[in-house]
Amino acid sequence: MALSVPGYSPSFKRPPETLRLRRKRGRSLGAASPTEERPEPATRRAALTAGLPLRPFPAVGRGGGGGGGPTAFRRNPFARLDNRPRAAAEPPNGPSRGQQEAPGPFLDSNQENDLLWEEKIPERTAITELPQTPHVSFSESDIPSSESTELPVDWSIKTRLLFASSQPFTWADHLKAQEEAQGVIQHCRATEVTLPQSIQDPKLSTELRCAFQQSLIYWLHPALSWLPLFPRIGADRKMAGKTNPWSNDETLQHILMSDWSVSFTSLYNLLKTKLCPYFYVCTYQFTVLFRAAGLAGDDVVTALISPTTRGIREAMKNEGIEFSLPLIKESGHEKRKASGTSLGHGEEQAVSDEDEEESFSWLEEMGVQDKIKKPDVLSIKLRKEIHEVQMDHRPESVVLVKGTNTFTLLNFLINCKSLIATSGPQAGLPPTLLSPIAFRGATMQMLKARSVNVKTQAPSGYRDQFSLEITGPIMPHSLHSVTMLLRSSQSGSFSAGLYTHEPTAVFNICPPKDKVLDKEAVHEELANCGLHPKTLDHLSRTPILGKSSLRHVEMSDYIYNWRS
Repeated sequence: MALSVPGYSPSFKRPPETLRLRRKRGRSLGAASPTEERPEPATRRAALTAGLPLRPFPAVGRGGGGGGGPTAFRRNPFARLDNRPRAAAEPPNGPSRGQQEAPGPFLDSNQENDLLWEEKIPERTAITELPQTPHVSFSESDIPSSESTELPVDWSIKTRLLFASSQPFTWADHLKAQEEAQGVIQHCRATEVTLPQSIQDPKLSTELRCAFQQSLIYWLHPALSWLPLFPRIGADRKMAGKTNPWSNDETLQHILMSDWSVSFTSLYNLLKTKLCPYFYVCTYQFTVLFRAAGLAGDDVVTALISPTTRGIREAMKNEGIEFSLPLIKESGHEKRKASGTSLGHGEEQAVSDEDEEESFSWLEEMGVQDKIKKPDVLSIKLRKEIHEVQMDHRPESVVLVKGTNTFTLLNFLINCKSLIATSGPQAGLPPTLLSPIAFRGATMQMLKARSVNVKTQAPSGYRDQFSLEITGPIMPHSLHSVTMLLRSSQSGSFSAGLYTHEPTAVFNICPPKDKVLDKEAVHEELANCGLHPKTLDHLSRTPILGKSSLRHVEMSDYIYNWRS
């Protein structure tokens, strides 16, 4: 029985307007010509012989053109659900190769083209859970190339450095007692050591070995040799089973916290007078980086806190601490709340009503304000609270405190009860203070360094591969100092893997600057902060790494190549 087919219309439903199906682009430009003759399919040839009035399928060439005629081959009906033929104005052979905007479809061996789900309206799909809009954006001219004679400043704390070189690191092992003592003295007196560009025999260079000892020293409080005091975030497993007699002794906890407060205040006073360049406060929940005025391009003392929660931010507001969220684009109402300014209930309600009226003013312009149900104040407040909670414990929750507010932050941290864990292995233990220079109550510590020589396979056999591993809380000044030493000892050729304490990677963001600082004035004011002049120049630069940090560094012929 002959069936009449009035039109080819499969019973497919078109998807929503936000999605559409597209054919993949052509894999090669060497596809056959669209006018290449193809034999009629057997089923279609039989239908034509029986006299069935079949509607011809839209023809499509491999180059993207379309046209009818006996030489056109069947088009995959799944390419477009409506199965419409191409516009008649389009040339049969498609655009020329020079004018072609998009290559033809992907065709497999069966001449069938694959399908891709693609979003039709990108404006509606560019929805992120958190708006990540930094106030400062860098153009390509602002960000230097990954190849440079200097590394970008990295304010994150590293937990491990692994250097590799074709030259041995034996000079870093087994320091003599005199060399170790000299390195300690050089650190305490902030002695400036300048090495030649290349050292012929590093193992015999006493100056190099003393400088290496000097670069490994840092200062810590509290110091408990049986407890790992860095990192503190996520350290419960490492501390489990360790002796902590203060956990159930309130008197001992009070003594520990009193000593910690003295040390913290001492560090801040050194920072404020520019005798300390920076220091870290490491709690079991977050880390704080205090920087002196002149570092990272800021003209005032700054403090970065990461990660934070809604609870700690609300507590800071209640204490009158003005802060900003550099990675969150704040509305005017949120800025007023973050400023820490105390508003009365009536004033706060007026502000909320004003913001609500502004949000729905466009409905009045359209004349439909009476037909739309406005959300009540409680719903708006709940929505804002959910948004604030969503960014907790994430890099976007980083908080910036500037100027005199850092002193208010100091008092807040000293008196904040939630700063110390109340249960678990860290219960009753004050936060860890890390500093590049000495301060009241601090203990001198050494980063651990060891060299390893291994045999690696090469095309010509086996060759020696030398490595140097440094572990501990490696602060920015130590990273710069060690790389300067290796520049000379390894003749400008080495590579390094850098392992970051992830909660501190966001310290490399660049908040908006009020003015450009004079480098000479900065060096003069911070001349007694205990850093090498080249390291001070390095840390005074504006950060460019954003929320990332240095992961891999390679030096070849005294030129750095780095990845973040």
